[in-house]
Amino acid sequence: MNQRHVKGLIRQIYIIAAIVLVITMVLTYYAQYRLSYTTVAEQTEELALNTAEEVMDSIREYPAYKWLLNYWVEHAGELDIEYDADYETGEKTKEQSRLLLEHQPGMFLKYATEEEVEALPEEDQKLYAEIVYSWLLTRGDQIKRNYKIDYLFSVVTETESEEAYQNQFFLFSGAEAGAVRGTGPEDAYVLGVEVSVADNESQQESMRSAVEKSRAKLANAGDYVDCYACMEQFDDKAVLIGVTYNMSSLKKTVRIETWRGTFYALLFEIILLVLIILFLVHYVLHPLRSVQQNIRLYQKTKDSATVIENIREILRGQKAIAVRNNEIGELSEDIISLAREVDDYILQIETITAEEERIGTELALAAQIQTSMLPRTFPPFPERKEFDIYAIMDPAKEVGGDFYDFFLIDEDHLGLVIADVSGKGIPAALFMMVSKIILQSCAQLGQSAGDILNKTNEALSSNNQTGMFVTVWLGILEISTGKLTAANAGHEYPYLMRNGKFEMFKDKHGFVIGGMEGTRYKEYEIQLEPGDALFVYTDGVPEANDENRNLFGMDRLTEALNRDPEGDCRTQIQNVKQAVKDFVRDADQFDDLTMLCMKYHGPQPFRG
Repeated sequence: MNQRHVKGLIRQIYIIAAIVLVITMVLTYYAQYRLSYTTVAEQTEELALNTAEEVMDSIREYPAYKWLLNYWVEHAGELDIEYDADYETGEKTKEQSRLLLEHQPGMFLKYATEEEVEALPEEDQKLYAEIVYSWLLTRGDQIKRNYKIDYLFSVVTETESEEAYQNQFFLFSGAEAGAVRGTGPEDAYVLGVEVSVADNESQQESMRSAVEKSRAKLANAGDYVDCYACMEQFDDKAVLIGVTYNMSSLKKTVRIETWRGTFYALLFEIILLVLIILFLVHYVLHPLRSVQQNIRLYQKTKDSATVIENIREILRGQKAIAVRNNEIGELSEDIISLAREVDDYILQIETITAEEERIGTELALAAQIQTSMLPRTFPPFPERKEFDIYAIMDPAKEVGGDFYDFFLIDEDHLGLVIADVSGKGIPAALFMMVSKIILQSCAQLGQSAGDILNKTNEALSSNNQTGMFVTVWLGILEISTGKLTAANAGHEYPYLMRNGKFEMFKDKHGFVIGGMEGTRYKEYEIQLEPGDALFVYTDGVPEANDENRNLFGMDRLTEALNRDPEGDCRTQIQNVKQAVKDFVRDADQFDDLTMLCMKYHGPQPFRG
């Protein structure tokens, strides 16, 4: 490396440092601004929700508030309302109260129930609605002033029609003293004003979030933001409380503080980068020059003896004291060791590569053989409409120890099997194939579920020198009646879907197959009705773990199954598989994932 090359590398470092500074400044500004704005938005949402709750409490103070909401919507154009009158100066409201009490002596206006109001004559119902509206409007004005809110209002919007959330029917608007009441864009809207927000998707999404998710979401409107909270739903409409804030001054403050923080961060980074560059030039670039020359020499000649001698020369003498005492000296020694080993590695790599290719070919063939043993055509019995089946097996390695199986024992009996062999890899795969063949052979003889497991255990335990075992859940469905006879040999609990919901079925467990000779297995019966479904799986599903070794668990499995409980079998398994994938993310697969789902449709005419 000559002097020109050194200067070129230093120049590249300067350029990289400048690019890093610019990128860092942009990212710092953006991140700090987003953080500040997000914090402000969250505080604004919380304040808006608290304000909305206070308004809701003010409305709900009246026991007949649901009746009032409906009445105000239906009779908006008929009411004679006194706007913006406080409790002391509302003469019209006082007169209306006096007149109503004259008609209904002994009536407590504030505490009148919905039944009491509905029993009133129409004239008195109208008076009651006008009085309470005036009182509520006065309270709304007070809340607006107390919290210094730019706009406080309540609207009704449709939630299920084609124009859902596109129109707002105003119930009331809080106003400052002396504000103009009307229908203009700058006015405080009166009861019955209708406003279209069809061109404002942010407003629609904010209202939809409040109604459907019960969660506040800010809606941008220039320098203003709106926040909605859902108070009540009736028919296909929703009553929302809206709060509006002017964010222009707050945004300006956020930007100023963000620029200030970004400037100081940039200044600190410049100082730090200068120190780093000086260190790199003095202690790294110059010593690396000689080392690089010898690396390039080795690349061209593969003459390890010459390269080792040259590097030894670099490490000798008084000028090399600084190099020997830092990482450059250690790097030089490592290069010497590397040069000696590379020649041997080249020969070893050729041998290892050939061996890995052979092993890979054998594993691929083993995986193909194992997969071919499992039924993979769906639907497997297209002419049988009494049931639906779907299953998958996703091994953690090239081959696995899990397996599933299903087969018709005769025209009225369907065998279902899911199993998990201890261990992983090729030994588990071999034990799996033996277990599968024995289980299916015993089942085809027409034996009961318990007898099938008994016979299988005798066969696998008799000469089990490896100590391997298999957990099995086996069921035999009588297709014509829906009666399911099952037995469990140490396997996971099955799930049953009844009445539109999947729930775990805690069945009787026996000991694992192959674990001990003479074990006897008990069977049990489940009566399936049309529409019921069965889901069985191996422990690789609940025991799937994420990068922090947290388990997927049974709660998440139950939630995934009930995401669409009425869906077909393929949908159920895909929902669970996607839920596991979303949970583990980039973590390595720990165990085989095997699932089987069967949905019973009931007896139907058979067409062979």
